[in-house]
Amino acid sequence: MSASRRRLDARVALAFAAIYLLWGATFLAIRIAVLEVPPLFGGGLRFLIAGALLYTFMRLRGEPSPSAVQWRSITVVALCMFVVTYAALFWAEQYVPSGVAAVIEATIPIATVTLEVFVFRQQPFYWRTVVAVALGFCGVAGLLLGSGRQPLAQLPCLVILAAAVAWSLGAVLTRSMPRPHSAPLAAGAQMLLGGCVLLALSLAAGELQSFPHVSLRAALALSYLIVAGSLVGFTAYVWLLTRMPATRVASHAYVNPLVAVGLGYFAAGEVVTLRMLLAAALVVAGVFVILTTPPARRQHSSSSFPGAEATAVTISEAPSRITRFGESRRRPHGTR
Repeated sequence: MSASRRRLDARVALAFAAIYLLWGATFLAIRIAVLEVPPLFGGGLRFLIAGALLYTFMRLRGEPSPSAVQWRSITVVALCMFVVTYAALFWAEQYVPSGVAAVIEATIPIATVTLEVFVFRQQPFYWRTVVAVALGFCGVAGLLLGSGRQPLAQLPCLVILAAAVAWSLGAVLTRSMPRPHSAPLAAGAQMLLGGCVLLALSLAAGELQSFPHVSLRAALALSYLIVAGSLVGFTAYVWLLTRMPATRVASHAYVNPLVAVGLGYFAAGEVVTLRMLLAAALVVAGVFVILTTPPARRQHSSSSFPGAEATAVTISEAPSRITRFGESRRRPHGTR
């Protein structure tokens, strides 16, 4: 094996490590941040900074600014995938362990396919879809209905599930929307706009009556979300899409929740029960069924996994969106 081939293999391994580990750890970082700073403020600050850096970098590289029509599409995506999704996720992680949040968020590919097949009728019906939905539903139901010494807060869990549906709705709606030629530019614009709206909501909710105190611990968590989650992880993700099969890159969607549960247990002392592990196994199995559906059947099914996060056209996405993401250079007005 040549030195250049070994070098390439090492880069591939590091890129997969980024989308597996860095994205998996974002749930714990969110949990740490929201226990010390207001949730809307924390989410808004994260995406404002990450979006501004990415958008400015792409513009300095010569990418043209989005047109008025493209900005309308970016607004729809930002509202669904950043404002609704992350407002809910950041709020709910005040009350729900990071591992549980990651398992529920892992239903995003399942929710997306459900919307495409049963609501918008954009994809044909297959029994594999029913199996995947049933597995994911049973996993989440097991979490919500479980009992024990430390029962889960059901309302925050349902809010996280609603956040997953909001992300999936944004993914489905953008299929027919025009977007910028550059996917990173679009992601930066979406994060930037989403961050601005989240900060405006934070102000309206009274979170900024006095400027929040950001401790060193919370600052490090937010910095991790900005740099590792949204910038390094996203760069690795896009780079992998140009070199690896889409379904292989999409494997992060069922690795991230396992990483999140493990980190929550070993690094943060979160309780992990047998019921939680069984629920995680069911959800991951459902995601696996979706991601391993043959391409002829999957046909451009959109999905993503936000907690892992996160950028909009972005972080954590399942096969069809991944395929479209990698094809963005060939299709200036394709779908996500």
